[in-house]
Amino acid sequence: MRFTILLAGRVDPTRTLIAAVSGTRVIAADDGIRHATALGITPELWVGDFDSSPAVPAVQASGIPRETFPGDKDQTDGELAIEAAIARGATRLLLVGALGGPRSDHAFAHLILAQRFAARGLDVELFDGREHGWPLSPQPRRFDLAAGTQFSILKFSDLSGLTVVGAKWPLADVDVPFHSILTQSNEALGEVVVQLREGAAMLMAQADPTVR
Repeated sequence: MRFTILLAGRVDPTRTLIAAVSGTRVIAADDGIRHATALGITPELWVGDFDSSPAVPAVQASGIPRETFPGDKDQTDGELAIEAAIARGATRLLLVGALGGPRSDHAFAHLILAQRFAARGLDVELFDGREHGWPLSPQPRRFDLAAGTQFSILKFSDLSGLTVVGAKWPLADVDVPFHSILTQSNEALGEVVVQLREGAAMLMAQADPTVR
């Protein structure tokens, strides 16, 4: 069961993003609600402490059930929204608005959350209309990228046994320390296959700029 989680970062409502969220169940985290109208979707739930949501909700948001949490809490609004989706049976998560935005720490938190929930066995993707992101794992992952697509592998630890096939600069069973920038700014030749024996990392790819 696929859920879209609306977060407060940047969103470019391209045709590709609108198609991606279409038909999914939707939960909004606080100010993430502001993306719903542009994407043509209505959340079934709106969660958060509402410290950053619009002072006057849009008409489309007025009838959405809310779960309100105190401002002093040990979970982010995005984390609460994801947990609510899992409680409703989510097995696939599309995090929209997880990147960019006014606060870098929020974007970083969303990358960490993607890692955590992928490790719990959920299929997690980040997409904001401009960039895609996917957590990597020991299982080979295939990414259907157009030739020329720019991508990077962001590391959250030292990496062991990193293999990248189908890229301008391939890698074969390479160990990459956390402080290395070796995996920054690669280019897809077509389908890219990535395998990682140990470590925590994400593949970040630019969306096709010709698709609006």
